[in-house]
Amino acid sequence: MLEKLEKEDFDGIFEIMKESFPLDEYRTYDEQRELLDKKNYAVYGVRRGGRVAAFIALWENEEVTFIDHFAVRNGLRGNGLGGKVLKELLSVRGYKTVCLEVEPPENDTAKRRIAFYERCGFFLNVHPYTQPALSAGRNPVRLMIMTSRRAIDADEFTALKNTLYESFYRRSSNQ
Repeated sequence: MLEKLEKEDFDGIFEIMKESFPLDEYRTYDEQRELLDKKNYAVYGVRRGGRVAAFIALWENEEVTFIDHFAVRNGLRGNGLGGKVLKELLSVRGYKTVCLEVEPPENDTAKRRIAFYERCGFFLNVHPYTQPALSAGRNPVRLMIMTSRRAIDADEFTALKNTLYESFYRRSSNQ
């Protein structure tokens, strides 16, 4: 079901990204598109009617797969497509930790999103975390990390945060 998406698919990916995420949670068009040239970054997706219906953008190294963005196109949500995408991802990459960022459970939407990820096999970690600003003029965002297989302890969390910041965000983990 999942196929690797290429630069010619980017406009469809970015359209879904803009409709699915607050401005501070994604990069500018050009910065986001440039990520497709990074060797440890890839975007996979599902098509419906020739259009990108869902996508999952990943950063990877030997230890971890980080879901940078994951979204289903408006109008196609609530039909099980997102769960199928995550199930396929975990079946292929479940031998290592898969992680993602979520908003804290402070409103009904965030609580529903966390419950969805829990049904898909992720665990919410309670350790404080802030996503760094992704582009000039954008703000850092207080989020939480969910991990596959199990919740992680404070030392594991610090190591994971360092990997996310230094390897994927290219920022100091001291922020």
